[in-house]
Amino acid sequence: MQTRRLGRTEHASSVAVFGAAALWGSDPENAERVFRSALDAGVNHLDVAPRYGRAQELLGPLIPAVRDRLFVGCKTQRSNPDGVRAQMEESLALLRCDRFDLYQLHAVTDLAELDARAGAVEAILRAREEGLCRWVGITGHNLTAPAAHAEALRRYDLDTVMFPVNPRLWADSDYRRDAEALLEEAAGRDVGVMAIKAAAARPWGDRTHTSDTWYEPFTTAQEIERGVRFALSVPGVHAFCTPGDTDVLALALGAAGSFTAMDTAERAAASEAVSAETHIFPMPTG
Repeated sequence: MQTRRLGRTEHASSVAVFGAAALWGSDPENAERVFRSALDAGVNHLDVAPRYGRAQELLGPLIPAVRDRLFVGCKTQRSNPDGVRAQMEESLALLRCDRFDLYQLHAVTDLAELDARAGAVEAILRAREEGLCRWVGITGHNLTAPAAHAEALRRYDLDTVMFPVNPRLWADSDYRRDAEALLEEAAGRDVGVMAIKAAAARPWGDRTHTSDTWYEPFTTAQEIERGVRFALSVPGVHAFCTPGDTDVLALALGAAGSFTAMDTAERAAASEAVSAETHIFPMPTG
């Protein structure tokens, strides 16, 4: 699998980042199988969070053996500085790490949320100074995330961003404008960029859920390859996080392993092909 320099972190990250949300309700045997399959495919970067069900407790026993070749990124959704610190220390213990490579402010979707999390950012930046994490980043869903993340880069000395990139979103002129402005800001500051929701198709609506993701994903190899190739071909994107469903994950890893870049015309055609799909955002709250 190809690797790319993840901005100022200087880490040569695999273009596919293992999204541990896929282990949400898993068990030890299945978690080990899925994790090993990602490593065998060439993945060297893990994205995990306390909000990902059982993922931390299941990954903890598996990480020490591969810690020297695994870039470990974790997150917090808390606002209170003391709560942020406590959650970080709990995650370090569960994942059996002395420090994180990357610790991120999780789920910052708009400017109001960014304002509300000011204390949390300062707590994470202090943790970086103390050596509990090497790098600091921000993540978020929703159509308003790119603008919020661009402002976060202007306010704080952040090292990475993680936000949605897929063909459907690029068909939305407002989202694309904000996303490309964020990518320009990130490039100017040498900030690492990770894409999420590359394989997202549409909201579930009233349909029966046949995948573990909160949105309905694409499920064919061709569709998933289109989303993965698109995300990795957008200028400024360094990697994408794999979907939170093990079946879709396998196809996404395959697409990452055989990745070839789309040119401008191919990206435009990919967006046009899905432009009639309904946005997956906002996330369901029920």
